[in-house]
Amino acid sequence: MSLARDLIRSRKTHVVLGCVALLAAFQLWQIWSAPGKVVGTFPERRRVDVIVTLPFVPERFHISRFQEFGRVSGTNGNAIEVRGVLRTDLNKLAQPYWVQRVEPAT
Repeated sequence: MSLARDLIRSRKTHVVLGCVALLAAFQLWQIWSAPGKVVGTFPERRRVDVIVTLPFVPERFHISRFQEFGRVSGTNGNAIEVRGVLRTDLNKLAQPYWVQRVEPAT
């Protein structure tokens, strides 16, 4: 019983639990803030074309990440055009902290 008590009172355990709590809070914040990044009126179709705006010029990592949701058809400055995104995946597309907004492509 003293091993469990020592583990609970350990500073290392408190640090690990604090890090886990911070990580969980960050993930919840990303999920909570995603719907606010999706702006505009999307057509009533199953798949839509979107423009994802970032606060910086996208790199290969960002483009490959968005390819999980649809076809990346190009970039223009800080914006990436993604075609064929499921309407149900719009909030998932907006979850990363580096996505500023997701809007319909014209």
